[in-house]
Amino acid sequence: MSQMLNGFVPRFAGTKILVVGDLMLDEFIWGKVSRISPEAPVPVVWVQRESVMPGGAANVANNIAALGGQVTVAGIAGQDRLGEALLQELAKRRIGADAVLRTSRPTTVKTRVIAHHQQVVRVDREAQEPLPSRMIEQLLALIRPRLEQVDAVIIEDYGKGVITRQLLAALVPLAKAKRKIITVDPKEEHFDLYRGVTALTPNRAEAGEAIGRELKSDADVQRAGRELLKRLGCDAALITLGEDGMWLFERGGRTVRIPTVAREVFDVAGAGDTVIATFTLALASGASPEQAARVANHAAGLVVGKLGVAVVSPQELAAELSAHPDAPRRGTPARKRGPVSARR
Repeated sequence: MSQMLNGFVPRFAGTKILVVGDLMLDEFIWGKVSRISPEAPVPVVWVQRESVMPGGAANVANNIAALGGQVTVAGIAGQDRLGEALLQELAKRRIGADAVLRTSRPTTVKTRVIAHHQQVVRVDREAQEPLPSRMIEQLLALIRPRLEQVDAVIIEDYGKGVITRQLLAALVPLAKAKRKIITVDPKEEHFDLYRGVTALTPNRAEAGEAIGRELKSDADVQRAGRELLKRLGCDAALITLGEDGMWLFERGGRTVRIPTVAREVFDVAGAGDTVIATFTLALASGASPEQAARVANHAAGLVVGKLGVAVVSPQELAAELSAHPDAPRRGTPARKRGPVSARR
């Protein structure tokens, strides 16, 4: 199975993906802790270095670019210093940003303070109000001509105001009319906006919120997957289950349980971004939903073994697929090893 999956990785270089959603900048402050503050019972972090990288929907694009795909992002960035930093980071990674709308709205930034390989605190700076209608129309004007140039569209909804009913009412039918693959990393309160897309990749909590009940058992997850497919009319739903792997549900009633392949888990931040990026790349490269899900599962298993919001290279993924055979198992429980997906 893995040898066959390995064949999709070289095809990633020929795929073109448009990522639409909430763009963010991830800021990291790295340091050491040697004492507790005399002012409050909190650690004092001695800063040694700082770094930034694309976050949110921009991290999905970063994963695609790292795997060799050609990618453009569509969203907003502030007319501020951090917005400039985000655009610079996109340019460094050869991520197209000509569909990024600059606005007076502040750039969404997540700042993580890390000491001795442990996250001490995270500080979020963001506006969550839905974009005004005028701004949505401006963004759609940037998106429309670029749909002709891509194989697939990823809708990355972090609930920061870019993904709205107005945007999706225009974008989804247009992409479907052009026969583009449409995948969605959803926000639970927006599920009904995703009718007719190709596939969704919710985690357990998001799928449970969408159907109005907690998913405690395998039976709960299976009912949720079938209900989502029926309600939204999509071709597939890939529900990520952290340390329990993934469940894939396809139109027609077929389900596949995919055990996690993570061996060491250092950081789950951004793993959900890796899942949808790899899953969509594989679909656009000709993989079936099951094949795409298995490739994404291996990519996520690699990324959680790295500290911080990380990405995977084609060489790493190809080596992983070659070294660790992936035997299909349907409807059987996964052995717990470590998380494969997390939303930030």
